[in-house]
Amino acid sequence: MTDFTMTKDADGVAVITWDVADKTMNVMSVEGLETLDALVDDALGDEAVKGIVITSGKDTFAGGMDLNLLAKMKADAGDDPARGLFEGTMKMHHLLRKIERANMDAKTNKGGKPIAAALPGTAAGIGLELPLATHRIFAANNPKAKIGLPEILVGIFPGAGGTTRLVRKLGLMGASSLLLEGRMNSPEKAKQAGVIDEIADDPVAAARAWVLNASDADLVKPWDAKGYKLPGGAPYHPAGFMNFVGANAMVNGKTKGAFPAAKAMLSAIYEGALVPFDTALKIEARWFTNILMNPSSSAMIRSLFLNKEALEKGAVRPKDVPDQRVKKLGVLGAGMMGAGIALVSAQAGIEVVLIDRDQEAADKGKAYSATFMDKGIARKKATPEKKEALLSLITATPDVEKLAGCDLIIEAVFEDPAVKAEITKRVEAVIPEDCIFASNTSTLPISDLAKASSRPEQFIGIHFFSPVEKMLLVEIIKGAETGDRAVAKSLDYVRQIRKTPIVVNDARFFYANRCIIPYGNEATRMVTEGVAPRLIDSAAQQLGFPVGPIQLGDETSIDLGVRIMKATKAAMGNAYPASEADDLIVWMEDLGRLGRKANAGYFEYDEKGKRTGYWKGVHDKYPLADEQPKLQDVQDRLMFAQVLEAVRALEEGVLEDIREGDVGAILGWGFAPATGGPFSYLDILGTPYAAERCDQLQAAYGDRFECPALLREMAAKNQTFYGRFDKSDAAAA
Repeated sequence: MTDFTMTKDADGVAVITWDVADKTMNVMSVEGLETLDALVDDALGDEAVKGIVITSGKDTFAGGMDLNLLAKMKADAGDDPARGLFEGTMKMHHLLRKIERANMDAKTNKGGKPIAAALPGTAAGIGLELPLATHRIFAANNPKAKIGLPEILVGIFPGAGGTTRLVRKLGLMGASSLLLEGRMNSPEKAKQAGVIDEIADDPVAAARAWVLNASDADLVKPWDAKGYKLPGGAPYHPAGFMNFVGANAMVNGKTKGAFPAAKAMLSAIYEGALVPFDTALKIEARWFTNILMNPSSSAMIRSLFLNKEALEKGAVRPKDVPDQRVKKLGVLGAGMMGAGIALVSAQAGIEVVLIDRDQEAADKGKAYSATFMDKGIARKKATPEKKEALLSLITATPDVEKLAGCDLIIEAVFEDPAVKAEITKRVEAVIPEDCIFASNTSTLPISDLAKASSRPEQFIGIHFFSPVEKMLLVEIIKGAETGDRAVAKSLDYVRQIRKTPIVVNDARFFYANRCIIPYGNEATRMVTEGVAPRLIDSAAQQLGFPVGPIQLGDETSIDLGVRIMKATKAAMGNAYPASEADDLIVWMEDLGRLGRKANAGYFEYDEKGKRTGYWKGVHDKYPLADEQPKLQDVQDRLMFAQVLEAVRALEEGVLEDIREGDVGAILGWGFAPATGGPFSYLDILGTPYAAERCDQLQAAYGDRFECPALLREMAAKNQTFYGRFDKSDAAAA
């Protein structure tokens, strides 16, 4: 079955329907492009056809490009992959330009056939670039639909004409949020922005009526008409100049130069705005090729698109366990984490019993969901009816007997093994024999906590990140005796609440915190050495971290760091690697400078809780060094502190799949997204150089940078992590 089919009716309307078999959403493939090209030629060459409607056989239009298409372009070009990508991209441009010109006379702009797009639902990436090449876009009145060009979020930019057409249609400022932020809009907002033309209850019927009545003038795009001027002004126009300067400043302010796709897209926009439309498409194709050849973009696509999607679809789920979707969830502890877990679970339609020590505390936890929905109502994202429906799913109570009938329990009480053991025993006396029991602990070993359970094979860790409703990652931790059904249950639950799971084996700090803690420690070590906090944070942001490690310390609270340090020290005894960084955070805690929550930490704050600058008092104890280190040295210390722990986690079997290591790092703590994650970063550096850099850092700063044996071995063989450990279907093929 072909991806595109065509029917022609008695009125002379050809309807081309996009419907990829065995896919929930259409994606563009090599075969699809070839079929569409042939059908467009057929319809344009058929004198009986008066107009064309392009639509979808699904309830959505399209989700974007099949990324295997890009891989095929590179492979087909052999030793010159850039040529293959450029020529393949230009083939797409030629097809879409054919649709746009629709056989009209080059001089008079007359004689073309009207072509309209009818979008039943979501249209993303090439799913919008194709409609933008048609003469009119009709979208269904579908509140679930999202329309936009999100490519920038996975390390590329719209390269099938979307960048050039949207800027020519809306101007740079009008197109900026769609292109530079990857914003996806509802049909109503897309129409307000000028991206689509009409909203209809039956978009195919509306498009069909339009093509039968369209005039020659209706088909000519503004950029093909005589006297066209770019909305807002071209780069050499006084107003346009200011727009382009502003856009450049905005992008660099947000990305700190860490994301090559944003810079490449701005270059394509700027250079394209100086030349005629067809030349602008060639410029777009060249910059698109440039970014596809950049290892950063390849790594981002792999981690944030391919690997993330594979994990969400159950790549690491035990195969022989039947569906374990959760029907009734018990949440123990109605504090910030428990309240957030109750909220996201109720949003997924799951019945929730929220337990705390008394009714007042339990009600406070439920009120978190009420407040969240009130904010949604104020922003017109929710309705009072939806709020009532969500709250009706949450039962707040101190009565553990209400947990009867639950098939999953998530414990989110205070991080004290004794407290957790007591509640585990109390609850297991009430819940069904087959109920899975999970702890939301962020640091305590699951195997130790499972000792309080009479069913250790049904005991597992489900570690959420804060705030629960915003953070996309959930870390699932297998204890020594955890069984496959507990793993499957946890994965199915995470899929229900629409988050991304990773599964790791038990160890202190698991995977995420194992890497985050050395990152923060290295930053505070540098403060004690006299390195400027601003330099440390800026170094991290220029790598792509959303906030620097010093600011992160204030956000997560300094006293939390002290508690973790003391607990780790108690557990490790003489093996604990004490440092001056420990003294710094204890000193800060003694001063009451606990971070944002205390309006005093590494930063100063005003009465409204807004940061006003770094606290200079830290230099009374740790004076600024007269000579500050090189940016590269600061960045390498921050990066290697994390990536070496990721390698050790793989080496020790805590991580079983490097895909989880990369995806988990980016989604869990914002690890430099442009690198694709710790293992992709090491592959980009090359293992020989990474091992050499370890030796340099170890000599300069200490044994914490000692090269792991696995990395040393791989360096000697010049291996890559994805070459050796990739478990994806693509690698297997």
